[in-house]
Amino acid sequence: MTRQHQHEGCTALTAEPLTPDVTEFDERLFASLIDTRLDAAAEARILTPGVVQPAQDSVLAVHWHPEHVPLPLIKRRIEASYPAMRKSLIIPTQHNELLEYGPYSGVEVDCYSRGFNQKVQLLLHFRTEKLSDAHVLKSMLAHTHAYRSSQLFDYLSTITKPDEARLALAARESGAEPELVDLARICCLKLEALIKAHEGDMPVDAIKNKLVRNFVDGLRPFLGEITANRVQVFLKEVKAVVKIQFPLSYFYRTTEFIEEARGLGGGVVIPHPEQFWPILLADYDVDGYEVWNPQSQRYTEFLISVLYEKNRRRGNGERRWLVFMGDDTHMGEKTLPLSGGTDPAKANREIGLQPAWDDLSIGKKLIVADMDRARVIEEYSARLDG
Repeated sequence: MTRQHQHEGCTALTAEPLTPDVTEFDERLFASLIDTRLDAAAEARILTPGVVQPAQDSVLAVHWHPEHVPLPLIKRRIEASYPAMRKSLIIPTQHNELLEYGPYSGVEVDCYSRGFNQKVQLLLHFRTEKLSDAHVLKSMLAHTHAYRSSQLFDYLSTITKPDEARLALAARESGAEPELVDLARICCLKLEALIKAHEGDMPVDAIKNKLVRNFVDGLRPFLGEITANRVQVFLKEVKAVVKIQFPLSYFYRTTEFIEEARGLGGGVVIPHPEQFWPILLADYDVDGYEVWNPQSQRYTEFLISVLYEKNRRRGNGERRWLVFMGDDTHMGEKTLPLSGGTDPAKANREIGLQPAWDDLSIGKKLIVADMDRARVIEEYSARLDG
């Protein structure tokens, strides 16, 4: 018999209190989450742009993630978003996986910066025809790609085993009381059991941290909205702790990836300015720095000025560092209805949508630095094509 449970003023409908036992509902939910096929509704959402820029004729997009969305559908979305597009440089950057779009291929790679003793990321871009001898790079990427799968298992076991020190830190940061931690553990025990039962037939791309978030969202009818939101806040803190404590010895060094990319005629860009801008001090062999993306807007004007000063002091014949802006769009979010488990911080991003290029205040800095979208497209394309 169904009865209602109250969670901080929000009613949840469930037959019994939530337990770690896997139910038929859990099985159906899990199957839907690991199914990467797009139904007609999801396909329609991909083909319907979130934003249309009727006058933008230059599109620079070298930091975005197709996830499980087919590239031909993404191409149609981009064309519908920018009907006046005349000049473009559009390169996907899936995490640790090379993907091809038009004449170019790209990847966002996790690596280790010894000088800063932290994990950093690089955007690597290539003319696809130059990758025929990229055996070493592909081997390095395959090793690094496994990082995100192993992190999911570490994330879950931190909660289900549990690792009390990590959980105490996450609980303190999120304000989660013991009852909420127990509820999060039940959700993760269910998910862990489902992964173990289906590990032989799960798509590799489904084994990622966001599976936890999406699974908990699917349990909202049983948790209630407010409780589900609080569980998500706690789990986000657990994930942050796991990421920080992941052993850096797992990763290849930043310089190793840069050397491999340069050997293949590739380009290198430093993304995520708020996290990685101190890399400017390391003077790595890169083509440029991202100065803006939707989650990193604090240092934009400062970074443009720094790049300008560094370029001014570079010797004759040295290539200048370019200004990049990254939309960091995750296309998997576009397959979901807005009320169906999207990450609000990612749901409104669009490939090539970087308003800072047109911001009047930032524009003054760009003029002084002799940078705009069209100029960066020309210069960076020439380097990749050379």
